[in-house]
Amino acid sequence: MEQKIRSPKYIIELAREMRKNLTPTEKLLWNELQNKKLFGYKFRNQHPIFRYILDFYCHKCLLAVEIDGDIHKLRRDYDDYRDNYLLSIGIKTLRFTNHDVINNMNDILGDIINELKQRST
Repeated sequence: MEQKIRSPKYIIELAREMRKNLTPTEKLLWNELQNKKLFGYKFRNQHPIFRYILDFYCHKCLLAVEIDGDIHKLRRDYDDYRDNYLLSIGIKTLRFTNHDVINNMNDILGDIINELKQRST
């Protein structure tokens, strides 16, 4: 039986607020992922899981997509801990930099598609 993981109310509220204020790079990638544009896979943005808020999440494939700004250079330990926790409950995380989203969108979409295909089989 699958265990239900609940998010605290404050995390759910924060996720709702974050959906209204996406960063410019989040908006760029969300434009490519929303409304099942990517091969029919449904993504959610700013999706709460436990005490974390995932930038983008495909529930069907248990795939999180994160866009890392410069702040992430200073918090690699936290990101590693978070990614390992998510992996322990079956969610794989793909991470991309702001620079990549702006300059290499086709490569990013290709990487996401490949992972979705691997995880949906």
